[in-house]
Amino acid sequence: MIDKNVVKTLVDKWLDDNKEKDYFLVDIEVDEDNKVVVEIDHQDGVVIDDCVSLSEYINDNLDRDKDDYELEVGSTGLGQPFKVPQQYVINIGEEVEVLDGEGKKVKGILKSVDGRNFVVTVNEKVKVEGKKRPVKMDVDHTYNMDEVKYTKYVIRFK
Repeated sequence: MIDKNVVKTLVDKWLDDNKEKDYFLVDIEVDEDNKVVVEIDHQDGVVIDDCVSLSEYINDNLDRDKDDYELEVGSTGLGQPFKVPQQYVINIGEEVEVLDGEGKKVKGILKSVDGRNFVVTVNEKVKVEGKKRPVKMDVDHTYNMDEVKYTKYVIRFK
């Protein structure tokens, strides 16, 4: 069976050799049938030629005679939950959906990221003293990446 750590070492080396491209690793999965899935991401999106380059690099450094495997290299899917802090950072200013640990779902603008904490600005009704009805206001909500069920980019079709 393909060792996930071997694949990670190869991906890290490729990323290091291609620093100028600014890619980062999102995830590596290896199942019991030796299907290897590598997900990378970039602030401006992933270029297919770079996926091909990484795939060829991994293939050139694994032994097909030793292990029969299937390799898939690609970007994270649009609308998929974020898996690493860099995905939060590259989406600052974008609309995201957060499902918190208590099951409450909010949509708002990802305002900032600090370590494993992030802030989402949500336009919501707030009870204001002296007013009979709640008023719509922007309210900042702070979350910890480890305590939310998911955070994902919101896709809008115009």
